[in-house]
Formats: sequence, C-alpha cells, structure tokens
Amino acid sequence: METSYSYLLDLALILLSTKALGLLTKRFNMPQVVGALLAGLILGPALLGVITETTFIKRTAEIGVIVLMFTAGMETDVEELKKSGKASFIIALLGVIVPLVGGYFVAVIFNKPGMIESDAGCTIFLQNVFIGVILTATSVSITVETLKEMGKLKTHSGNAILGAAIIDDILGIVALTIITSMADASVKIGMVLLNVLLFFLVAAAAGWIFYKFYMWWSSRAEYGMHRHVIVVFVFCLLMSFAAEEFFGVADITGAFIAGLIISITQKTRYLAARFEVLSYLYLSPVFFASIGLKVVLPEMNGTIVAFAVALTVAAVVTKVVGCGLGAKLCRYKNYQCVRIGAGMISRGEVALIVASKGAAVGLLGSAFLGPVVIVVVITTIITPILLKMAFKWNAPNLPMLEKGGFAVGYEELADIRSGKISSDKK
Repeated sequence: METSYSYLLDLALILLSTKALGLLTKRFNMPQVVGALLAGLILGPALLGVITETTFIKRTAEIGVIVLMFTAGMETDVEELKKSGKASFIIALLGVIVPLVGGYFVAVIFNKPGMIESDAGCTIFLQNVFIGVILTATSVSITVETLKEMGKLKTHSGNAILGAAIIDDILGIVALTIITSMADASVKIGMVLLNVLLFFLVAAAAGWIFYKFYMWWSSRAEYGMHRHVIVVFVFCLLMSFAAEEFFGVADITGAFIAGLIISITQKTRYLAARFEVLSYLYLSPVFFASIGLKVVLPEMNGTIVAFAVALTVAAVVTKVVGCGLGAKLCRYKNYQCVRIGAGMISRGEVALIVASKGAAVGLLGSAFLGPVVIVVVITTIITPILLKMAFKWNAPNLPMLEKGGFAVGYEELADIRSGKISSDKK
C-alpha cells in the first residue's frame, strides 16, 4: 500500500541495493556503477516491480546527473580540453554519422511488411532515419562516473570523451530537430540552431561575469569556505535551468560549462570534494538506479527480438568505429581510439528521451519501443565494463611504471611528466 511516506522506503531500498550490488560487481573487477544500474533493473518494473519511478525519484535523479556533470566540469583540465577541441568535434561528428547510417540500414531490413508492422504516422523512410537518430545519442554520465571511479577522468582519452560527448549532444539535438521538422511543420531548424549558438554566447558571457564576481567575493577573508559551496551550486543550477528553459539545450551541458568556469579558480579541489560527498551519499545512486526503473520490457516476438539484437550490435559497433575512426584521424594512438570509442557507447536515458519525442510526433512505431529499451539497457551496462577493459590496454612495448603503489600506463605517465595531472590522480 502506497502512503505519503513511501518515498522514504524507496530511497532506503535504492541506497542499500545500489551499494550492495556495487560492491558485488567490484569483486568481479567491474565498475560499481554497473551494480547501481542493475539495482534499478531488479527493483523496477522490468523484474521485481518493488519500486516504480515516482516524481520524487525523477527529480532527484535529474539533480543527480546535474551534480555529476558539474563535478566533471570542475575536474576537467581546461587547457587540455582546448587542445582536444578540434579532435573532439571530429570524433563527435563521426560518432553521429556512423551510428545514424548503421541504425538506418538495420531499420531498412526489419521495417517492412512481413517483418515488423509499424503504426507510426509518417513515411517508412523517415521512420528508418529516426531509428538511426536514436543511435546517435550518447549518455556521458555513465562514462564520467566510470572514469572518476578509475581515476582516469583527466587523461588524454578522458578529456577527448568529455569534449566529444558535449558536442555529440549538440549534434544530436540538430539531427533530432531536422528529422522532427520533416514530420512536424511547426519545428523550425533555423530557430533551433540559432538558440544553440545563442546559448554558448550567453554561457560565455555569464561565465566571465560569474568568474570575476567569484574571484572578488572569495578574496574577502570574512567569508568562510562553506559558503562557497552554496554560491557555486546556485550558479550551476541557474546555468542548467537557462540551458533547458530558454535555449532548448540539455541541462547537463549548462552544468558542465558551470563546472568548467569553477575549474579555473583556486578553490576547485575543496569544492569538488564537497560535491563528491553529496553525490556519493545520495544523488548518484538515485540517478543510476532511476535508469533501470525506466525500463519496461514489452511482449516481443521472434522478429522483434532479432531486430533488438541487430540494433544492439549496430549501436555498439558503430559508436566504437565512428568515434575510434575520428580519434585515429586526429592521430590518437590505437589504444586511445579504443578507449574513446568504448566511452561513447552508452545511450542511457538520452536515447529514451529521443525515442519518446519521436513517438510523440509519429516517427516511431510502438513495436520498435521494446528494441530501443533493450539497446539502452545493454549499452548502459556494458559501457563501464568495456571502458575498464580498454583502460587496461596500454601502448605495446611500453612498460608500466609503478608510481605511488599504482601501475601507471603510458598515457597517464605522459600526462604526469607534462604536468597535466599529478601522480595522485591515478
């Protein structure tokens, strides 16, 4: 029986199960985030049905991913991110084009009479293109949490993944808008592109103003450091709100940019440590569990199962190939290309949001929702696993260096020697 205090029980179950399964997956040398994702699947409608996604869980999860991306921004090396800017764009561009083409051709094979009957309200061509658009999505939050857990967020590969994922979000918005405008005349692609451009201009101006204010304010000795946490968090929330509300850009993009602004101050380590506690204790478990709680597996016949398998394989392969090829063109080493490709696989809640928007305007038939959910579940779970495996692969014929009790790979050693990261970040 549901009561007004049921959210307390839901929260207790989520925190307990995510931590327990996180420790279990860690014993099998898998990232703990995998356990948190499994906890949501097990407790949610897909299996036990003990917990459903309530408004409380949904809102808490949204704050959780905002804080996660905010801390990722704070821990990002801005100079290194600038250097990887061109490479990140190429990686993101190919990471959108290749999955779009791959998803389209998989849909062409299955979306026809005698295979899967679609009830979407547009042409088969647009439906097939839209399935490709779903595969362009990237859920960087899973990768960020995994990289933070492994201590690899500040590596060359980590910076490239972060930069590419942010650009991928923008390109995904453009692709979604273009295909939606073909099915809905009220959507204007020109206005969307203008809003994206305006957002980055406004974000740059707001960031400069806040930086100047913060440096002046923080220099006043009478203010204690505990107040800094509140001030920067307010800035993060305002940037996230403005991104979504006024420009139609993902709120996590606003949060990440806010984090980048804070990263160039002198208080980054203190602030990041405070948000890490909040995220670890409360917000991150709810966010990752909420992804599993969204999953509802419908009834599927053999053809739909085959389509789900083919779409999942395409989702994994096209991201690895597309992003890996982009990284190779930018002269990254082979092992770095694999890391970057693996880090971009997860579709997470982003693909579910894209799919739901497409279904609302008649771009996706109901029979295809099940396979999309399966793609989300599998790519979300395997991304941390593949990413950890990829980071175990170092450049051939280059020895590992023992530093501070940790085995440091070639990429991380190069960063340490260049001063980009310190040895305690391993």
